Amino acid sequence: MILFPAIDLKDGQCVRLKLGDMDEATVYNTDPAAQARSFEEQGFEWLHVVDLNGAFAGASVNGDAVEAILKATKNPVQLGGGIRTLAHIEAWLDKGLSRVILGTVAVRDPDLVKEACRAFPGRIAVGIDARGGKVAVEGWAETSDLSAIELARRFEGAGVAAIIYTDIDRDGVLTGINWESTIELADAVSIPVIASGGLASLADIVRMTMPDAAKLEGAISGRALYDGRIDPAEALRVLQKNG
Repeated sequence: MILFPAIDLKDGQCVRLKLGDMDEATVYNTDPAAQARSFEEQGFEWLHVVDLNGAFAGASVNGDAVEAILKATKNPVQLGGGIRTLAHIEAWLDKGLSRVILGTVAVRDPDLVKEACRAFPGRIAVGIDARGGKVAVEGWAETSDLSAIELARRFEGAGVAAIIYTDIDRDGVLTGINWESTIELADAVSIPVIASGGLASLADIVRMTMPDAAKLEGAISGRALYDGRIDPAEALRVLQKNG
């Protein structure tokens, strides 16, 4: 079970949004590379990075910051936000990313996701961001008619390494992960699922260790880590103790 610390990039800075609103950004570190090093020193073994500007623009905007992060940490890094073409995927993987997360393109062009999975086995994740159970795209600016489970099932057998499921209504507001919807999604597909959105306290970490959550690959934490609501050492101890 992996706890993924999150670095969300806006204008080259490490921020957290509230409910996906770019105007509700709190800056936590002006040096994302230093933040990546700090997470590694705290004992985390993965890093989750999102190019927020890129998600809206449909192309990488914070590329310099991402490259600085890759140079600053030995930990594997997964990146989402604005990655929409096979060439773009390949370029990022060549720069040292462990995984590319495809979100909007998974809705708009599922065949590209499948092609990427064939070309880069084990290195393609799908980001499913839902508002009211329906998948949102274009940096959460638009909501589709697809349910999260419908979208996830389109990629069964395609070789997707993981699904990162975010409940937008909980993102950045510290109300706890939507475990019911997350586990329902994990039950519906064979692809590993990572929980995202709302992780608030050690109670969520403990919840990750419950038997019905064992099928999950892990969860992503952002604001709770930055605000000190979760002690990294204690959280990692709980997860390690429970295997």
